[in-house]
Amino acid sequence: MDQNAAMANQSIVPADISARYEVNEWRNGLAILAAAHPSEWENILEVLRGFSLLRSDVLKPGGSKGFISSKLDSHFTRLGWVEKKFDTKIVVDNSEYVTPTHKVDCYKNRVALEVEWNNKDPLFDRDLNNFRLLFELRAIDAGVIITRCTELQKIFNKLGRGPSFGNSTTHMAKLRPRLDGGSGGGCPVVVFGISGAAYVED
Repeated sequence: MDQNAAMANQSIVPADISARYEVNEWRNGLAILAAAHPSEWENILEVLRGFSLLRSDVLKPGGSKGFISSKLDSHFTRLGWVEKKFDTKIVVDNSEYVTPTHKVDCYKNRVALEVEWNNKDPLFDRDLNNFRLLFELRAIDAGVIITRCTELQKIFNKLGRGPSFGNSTTHMAKLRPRLDGGSGGGCPVVVFGISGAAYVED
């Protein structure tokens, strides 16, 4: 994507969102979400606006591996998004080939969304490959990933939770090279990284 197109697409992101999240895209994902799926785009913005990374959440036992993800997932569920498993296959002449894909945690109207808060970073490969396959099979129009910015590690270290959020877990520094390297194939993808501006000392 040329620089002018990238800048135009970034202007789609409201200022209050870009102030709290790092936003990256692949294959004009932002333009496609905003133009072809405005309702789902508004849902995503609503969830992001309603989310704060609370100090008390970070301090929960176990590195908050499931709790913070479930906060985001449950908001999407309230807006009508569902967990979805796709039954996919390819038929060539009379031969049928099953093409298994992973289930999507949040799905609505041909938009697939995954929350990767504190998992092992190879899950990014799985998510992007899943988006690619589902897009090629014409099951989705775009994929979205919500993760955390790498900068949050400083906050975790300060709170004594650093070991629970290692370098080999899911954060933007692990996702960007995969995204820019084309792991999503032809599927338009948008990724949001939760930044330090979303952190609240409750």
